[in-house]
Amino acid sequence: MQHIETDYLVIGSGAVGLAFADTLIDETDAHITMVDRHGKPGGHWNDAYPFVALHQPSAFYGVNSMPLGNNRKDTIGVNKGLYELASGPEVSAYFERVMNQKLLPSGRVSYHPMCDYVGDGRFVSILSGVQTQVNVRKKTVDATYFGTQVPATHTPKFKVGDGAWLITPNALPQLWQGKRERPRHFMIIGAGKTAMDVGIWLLNSGAQPDAISWVMPRDSWLVNRLHTQPGPEFFNTTIGGQADQMGAFANASSIDDLFKRLEDCEAMLRIYPEHKPGMFHYATMSKGEVEVLRTIRNVIRLGHVQSIEADQLVLDRGTVPMSANTLCIDCTASAVEKRPIQPIFQGDKIVPQLVRVPLPTFSAAMIAYVEAHYDDDATKNQICGTVPFPDSLESYPASTAANMMNQFKWSQDKPLRQWIRESRLDGFGKLIAEVDRADEEKMGILAKYKANAMLAMTNIAKLMATQKS
Repeated sequence: MQHIETDYLVIGSGAVGLAFADTLIDETDAHITMVDRHGKPGGHWNDAYPFVALHQPSAFYGVNSMPLGNNRKDTIGVNKGLYELASGPEVSAYFERVMNQKLLPSGRVSYHPMCDYVGDGRFVSILSGVQTQVNVRKKTVDATYFGTQVPATHTPKFKVGDGAWLITPNALPQLWQGKRERPRHFMIIGAGKTAMDVGIWLLNSGAQPDAISWVMPRDSWLVNRLHTQPGPEFFNTTIGGQADQMGAFANASSIDDLFKRLEDCEAMLRIYPEHKPGMFHYATMSKGEVEVLRTIRNVIRLGHVQSIEADQLVLDRGTVPMSANTLCIDCTASAVEKRPIQPIFQGDKIVPQLVRVPLPTFSAAMIAYVEAHYDDDATKNQICGTVPFPDSLESYPASTAANMMNQFKWSQDKPLRQWIRESRLDGFGKLIAEVDRADEEKMGILAKYKANAMLAMTNIAKLMATQKS
């Protein structure tokens, strides 16, 4: 067995692990050892389907020290006029640059790909079986707790019968290599962002809308991407949109009323206006994408799939016949695994989780900064309150309240406030800080936001109490 020493042992070199390591390297003189099962950095991006892309601007993603993308706007397609969304291959290449151009050249990072962490500071090479024992001088960081599932690595919960044709989205671009007759019909299984990506890819690649069916256990509310743009030219829709959202929270009389108000101010979108969504996972889309998806009219709302047979789907509330040569596409992997919330700082262990939903890399960088600059776990956990990721509509107010509480705490700490303002992963802090105080329109928007946010906190507590009663 080999023996090595390090200050921090980081389990996982995905987006969270890399964002944590990047900030810790910048803020301390610590040595970091990173262990990951994949052959290169990037975590789940190594397994993602080839046409995946970010659904929020590239400006908000990655590590703090290295920009992702060129800060340009798309000039064609469904994201036209909005800031670029890095593709999966772009993100993968970016994380390789982070490792090879920033972390390893620092001389303070040791990277061990293709290794299984087995606990107690020990990992095993998947290729050679050689075991390594790590003497961790400070802390072990479990950067895998905030897990991300992708179709290629998850096991479906439904049964697949003989003769059924089922693939993951990864296999779609390779259909031309297949020896089977071409699909006559496409059956998208799942209602999340992956399913939406598949629908858009099929339509943009030549499939006809009437050749696509979509199994949608729950419709979803979607964040309007127009309200997430980082440039100053979008101040009115981004910061003004935030003010309107706070107004919706301040005045909502129920959860249904809240989402109706969010739709009225165009903070939220839905694909099918005639159907009430029952899910919200922060999926972010442009109006252009929604219009494309809306052309798929054969939507199956009979619950979850229980089994796929050669000639039919069996669902919770009925069966649906399938024609010959129907290609089923499994999009049921959950992007965010449901894990119990726990303290982030636990003695000799750090468990990164969201401190600002839905931004995992900002959260990881923030946790690393707090680790570097604050002394005791009680203080660190007070600063880094874990924000629950919403699943049901009813859980959205609690996530928003936790976000707002963290933001208030951070605003009271001058050094931390300054770090956030300078962080490229924050997105809006610098945008707000650079407002000309003589600009009456923008100052009015900021005043509206502040007033609405104060009222929103009071009313969110009422909305949450209503759900508990």
